[in-house]
Amino acid sequence: MTVYLVGAGPGDPELITLKGVNVLKRANVIIYDNLANEEILKHGANAKKIYVGKKARKHYKKQEEINEILIKEGKNNENVVRLKGGDPFVFGRGGEEILALIENNISFEVVPGITSAVGIPTSLGLPVSHRAVATSFTIITGHEDPKKKHKQVKWDYRADTLIILMGVGNIKENTKKIMEYRSEDTPVCVIENGTLPNEKIIFGTLSDIGGKKIDTPAILVVGEVVDVYKKIKESRIKSSLMLLL
Repeated sequence: MTVYLVGAGPGDPELITLKGVNVLKRANVIIYDNLANEEILKHGANAKKIYVGKKARKHYKKQEEINEILIKEGKNNENVVRLKGGDPFVFGRGGEEILALIENNISFEVVPGITSAVGIPTSLGLPVSHRAVATSFTIITGHEDPKKKHKQVKWDYRADTLIILMGVGNIKENTKKIMEYRSEDTPVCVIENGTLPNEKIIFGTLSDIGGKKIDTPAILVVGEVVDVYKKIKESRIKSSLMLLL
């Protein structure tokens, strides 16, 4: 009896790993979040499906309830898959779920997934690092647990590129704090529904991005790499126009 924590990737159903697909095919039960693309569930056609939610500010099940479901199903089934968007350990609370399984003597295995923090920018051709422009990047939650006694997100990060997940709801407050440490003209790129057909890209700066209409799910990329991406994007457009002539 094993519980597999599987990363579903950033959205495009073809971006789940081959190992993730193979585990889903063997699953008796699939416990899944609010996935960007439910086409992935088709790999586990014969498995029982249990939806546990997890959408920005709208959790269908509390984490403690999810842990109880994992324990119950893990004790009564040969192969249980806990399917999570992106990667299980990048703001996916996979560590909490593993600790609950360990406490109940249930074996587990983690199957990594492509995190949206890197996979989505990369799919566009937006390099989160770029020689002479960005030699480091930091991935940050834009929605820190409000119940925490001590805030860990200070927004004084020194990495060249900041990648913010779950940051749309607090975008005005967060960018205001970042501007205490970075120029208000720092370029920002917001990517809605990354890797999906309804993907949308919004450009701005720290000073004005908060005033633009942005829908979830979306990630924010802050730093000079955004200008590098603009050049790449412009070059692609020019190349496409040349082919039409």
